[in-house]
Amino acid sequence: MDKITTAMDIEQVRDFTLSLFGVTEDQPFGDDNVTFRVEGKIFLCLWLGSGRYEMRDGMRRFACKLSPERNEELREQYEAVTPAFHWNKKHWSDVFYEQLEPELVMTLIKESYELIISKLPKAVREKIFKNPNADGGSDKDNICISNAQYY
Repeated sequence: MDKITTAMDIEQVRDFTLSLFGVTEDQPFGDDNVTFRVEGKIFLCLWLGSGRYEMRDGMRRFACKLSPERNEELREQYEAVTPAFHWNKKHWSDVFYEQLEPELVMTLIKESYELIISKLPKAVREKIFKNPNADGGSDKDNICISNAQYY
């Protein structure tokens, strides 16, 4: 595995995720995890590095929801993507983000966000697509990133 020269840290993951239109965060599972939601639906759970769910030598991770096919593809390609601990392993993967390039990490976060949006009612999706704070205005291919500037 190639050495990552500039990995995202936990604050960058959090800031990028919160930069997506309509995202909120909460801690329904305790102080050691933060969940991120769009329209009340969880798409990412960020482990804060403490508590009873420590694994793989305390390496930082988040769980994100992706299509079953995408999860299989990523798990075959990257050791840093594994079936999610305490989530449906078919639909959720743990991503050890410090072992991956920042561009890939941001892509996976965005894919998870977009998957959840795609399952929302049409009127809600249209509200998100028309968000004036998202890059590209109503361009459906560019709805997510409003102000994330890491690399």
